[in-house]
Amino acid sequence: MVNGSANPAAGRLTIAGLGPGALAQVTPEVAAALQHATDVVGYLPYVARAQALWQQAGAAQPVAWHASDNRVELDRAQQALALAAQGRQVVVVSSGDPGVFAMASAVFEAMEHAAPATSAAWQALDVQVLPGITAMLAAAARAGAPLGHDFCCINLSDNLKPWPVISQRVRLAAEADFAMAFYNPRSRSRPEGFVRLLELLRAHCEPGRLLVFARAVSTPDEQLTVCTLAEAAPEMADMRTVVLVGNSTTRRVGRFTYTPRFYGVPADTSSLGSTP
Repeated sequence: MVNGSANPAAGRLTIAGLGPGALAQVTPEVAAALQHATDVVGYLPYVARAQALWQQAGAAQPVAWHASDNRVELDRAQQALALAAQGRQVVVVSSGDPGVFAMASAVFEAMEHAAPATSAAWQALDVQVLPGITAMLAAAARAGAPLGHDFCCINLSDNLKPWPVISQRVRLAAEADFAMAFYNPRSRSRPEGFVRLLELLRAHCEPGRLLVFARAVSTPDEQLTVCTLAEAAPEMADMRTVVLVGNSTTRRVGRFTYTPRFYGVPADTSSLGSTP
């Protein structure tokens, strides 16, 4: 059962988001879950981040740390579910929010596709998903409010979906004039993906469209670059970068980038600053 188990002795599985990087941006709810965990499961750098938070909090309860490499999400999910079924208090950690291109879907996928008896036992567990601040929202906050109107979020990795699907979604989003947020824009193994993205955007958006390149937001390595589509270059992005693309109304005011709340018809600002 989600958010409340009929059999507490079966253990608990918490799927938690650690935010974009800074420990200060981890929610108190997630921090409390880590302090009560017997086992923490996750990708190597995220487990390290959870350990730092656990040590900072001075938690007394010993924890078993189960760190693994990238691209083994289903293995991690199965391990976490199995540990919880043994009565353990398990926390699966993800960066950002666990429901945004992260471990929450993997856990439920593992639950669905397990053998019938195992699947039934796992579905009876106390499972809760704790939200976190996504890199997309952290990046937008640093820039100002580039996602201030309708927007969409697209993962550019073609590991789990083919490029034609990505291309179609980008094209339709651009034609609909959504602001857009792109995760996993450019890796060493597939640098051509971001090149193709820029080509798509240039085919459907004006050269002056504003882009925000937000790298490692909230960490000491943070870099924030705002430029036009005409100025954007593939090497400005890597796998630690979230790329935000404004809609046709997105503009700059001072050092901030924002998308107005109105669309198409300017808002009536004649009364701003007037005395009632």
